[in-house]
Amino acid sequence: MTETPVPAAEAPAVHFATSLVPHRSLSPQGFRWLIWAAIAANLAIGLPMLILGAWPVMGFMGLDIWLLWFLFKRSYLDARRSETLVLTDRELIIDRVAPDGEREQHRLDAYWLRVELLGEAERLVLTSRGNRTVIGRFLAPAERERVADQLKAALAEMRAPRYEHEWDE
Repeated sequence: MTETPVPAAEAPAVHFATSLVPHRSLSPQGFRWLIWAAIAANLAIGLPMLILGAWPVMGFMGLDIWLLWFLFKRSYLDARRSETLVLTDRELIIDRVAPDGEREQHRLDAYWLRVELLGEAERLVLTSRGNRTVIGRFLAPAERERVADQLKAALAEMRAPRYEHEWDE
């Protein structure tokens, strides 16, 4: 008796896919230039103060540089956050990666999926069968609107009936 191979289940069609990442306006090389410029400016002000006898000023200027460095490093750490959205025939898969590398995944039924922008594009909320997920918290309002419009268009296209007629060929 021979067995006929069972065809593998067809992979669902992908109707929309995007990756959302926070925007950082200063490159790492720009960050180095900024720190060196701040050190130079602080030395230009601090050295005359040191010569005049106001030596505590140098300590505060060192604290100033450390605080600037710390805040930018914290910003770059936060920039490692991302969200990936994949809309298939059956579901929307939201894959989140936190700055520390922790992954979280949400799956929402695509047929019941509703996309809402709340407030002045302050929050982009996806709802499906009672499940609610906020995406793109780190995006600017204009970017949230763009993602919402693209996702709505992909959902509309996915839900639109397609008929194949013999006269279309």
